[in-house]
Amino acid sequence: MKNLRRLLLFLFFPLGMLYLWLLRCQRRPWPEGLKEHHWFAHRGLHHQPDAPENSLAAFRAALENGFGAELDVHLMKDGHLAVIHDSSLLRTAGVDVRIEDLCAEDLKDYRLEGSEERIPLLEEVLDLFEGKTPLVIELKAVDKNHKELTAAVCRLLDRYSVSYCIESFDPRVLYWLKKNRPEIIRGQLSCDMREEGNYHPLVLWALTHLLSSGFTRPDFIAYDYKTRKKFQELTICRRLYGVQEASWTLRDADTAGKLRRKGNLIIFEGFMPETEER
Repeated sequence: MKNLRRLLLFLFFPLGMLYLWLLRCQRRPWPEGLKEHHWFAHRGLHHQPDAPENSLAAFRAALENGFGAELDVHLMKDGHLAVIHDSSLLRTAGVDVRIEDLCAEDLKDYRLEGSEERIPLLEEVLDLFEGKTPLVIELKAVDKNHKELTAAVCRLLDRYSVSYCIESFDPRVLYWLKKNRPEIIRGQLSCDMREEGNYHPLVLWALTHLLSSGFTRPDFIAYDYKTRKKFQELTICRRLYGVQEASWTLRDADTAGKLRRKGNLIIFEGFMPETEER
């Protein structure tokens, strides 16, 4: 029996240490004004029909109400950076074309959700937020363009005085930042990804359980609040490594307030946080 215990210890101790290493996050000082600001309007403070998601009108509304904003960035064919969530414009602009196949000049031909708002470039959004509230910038890597996308976003951000952090579902984006721009606050986006179907099931399982963290060393984990309690890894990352948690997407004030009081960054939509919570 003693030999069996020793054998089990010999086998499982290294596996346990590997598991904890794969979850390794980091806790370090954040830029002034970023972590202190806990409320980020999801794709801007959008409300149809006058301010659709990820529009300049929605970002202006967030600023006018004192919120930071979360936004999504794609790399276009000509190297410009478009602020839009989906790669396809079918849902947002009614045309089944990919933003990656367009140039900046083409954006004048598309309107968002039947409004007069067009798809903005990232530089237009940065012009609005310079010297004001912070941004959570999600990078949408497509067709293995993670290196080009991340490098282009960083070059543009260097031209602006904007408080920001960068997040992505794609750990390759975070790994590029770790190697090339380690000073930038980076975050791993995740949720229950096992049904996504775009990647090998083992990859989706690993991403669901945050097992890329040992390679990318994220400063924060942005997890879907509806599924966060299904998996223990987020709790381990918070308790063992002290990583900052961001919660998305909160659509009711009570839940958002509770998570905010626990120290989470809140990415919200569909309601207006109370003044005392901001």
